[in-house]
Amino acid sequence: MTDLRATLCGVALPGPLVLASGIWGSSAATLVRAARAGAGAVTSKSCSLEPRTGHPNPTVLPWECGLINAVGLTNPGAHEERHVLEAARAELRPLGAALIASVFGGDVASFVGAVVALAPAQPDLLELNVSCPNVQAEHGRPFAYDPAATAQVTRAVRGVWSGPLLVKLSPNTPELVAVGAAAIEAGADGLTAVNTLGPGMLIDLSARRPVLANLAGGVSGPALHPIAVRCVYDLWGALKVPIVGTGGVSCGRDALAMVMAGAAAVGLGSALERDGEAAFGRIMGEMRALMNQLGVETLSELQGVAHHG
Repeated sequence: MTDLRATLCGVALPGPLVLASGIWGSSAATLVRAARAGAGAVTSKSCSLEPRTGHPNPTVLPWECGLINAVGLTNPGAHEERHVLEAARAELRPLGAALIASVFGGDVASFVGAVVALAPAQPDLLELNVSCPNVQAEHGRPFAYDPAATAQVTRAVRGVWSGPLLVKLSPNTPELVAVGAAAIEAGADGLTAVNTLGPGMLIDLSARRPVLANLAGGVSGPALHPIAVRCVYDLWGALKVPIVGTGGVSCGRDALAMVMAGAAAVGLGSALERDGEAAFGRIMGEMRALMNQLGVETLSELQGVAHHG
């Protein structure tokens, strides 16, 4: 019988699928819905110390190979987000699903302030979003493009947070492994790989202008998947640390590819645009069927095997 239990940075998960940070993490209700549908862990939408209104609509649009989005990290601010996390945690405990709180900031002090504000909610893990491509014009070059900058923010957050710590990386940097190594050396326990690619742009031919109000946005979905798998492969091969493999996972085959590349858990984001919470059960069922075909019972038997072929 296949066993889909997983462990992430020492935290036991009832299943390997993780709700990635995004719109579904905006409320306690949707976080819990994802857990009830089979997510082993759920990640809140990234929040900042102060509230953000984000970008004007349209912000998220499907295209032939996935999604393009420029939500602009809309959030109520860390002090209000704390209440969302507390409400979610109370309902997640009986389900056994882990709660991951995602934070971002324009500078190191803002990251630290957001973490301090959220810490009383006692999330199981903390994820530092140092890699969003959609607010680059506002915050300058993302931390995730630079090993020294990533280390600086990770080290500062580790000074105020003692629990399991993930750092979410960008596929856009040629220094991906160096950035990941810097995060781990500065105190991170694991990595989330990866955030959206880009920013990219789509043009509405009839309107003769870009489709997004923000003009450009992050690219996710199936178009991102091969790049995300390569990122996980490179990071795990070099660092052998826990990784949440995220990017364009839409079926069980995609999820197992992430595990074979080295992922300890697998994030789902854009797949929910099509299937809603049913994506969790469908993909886990496909994973079980594929594992039976491969003659393996546990995910640990497959983790990182692509490096030994």
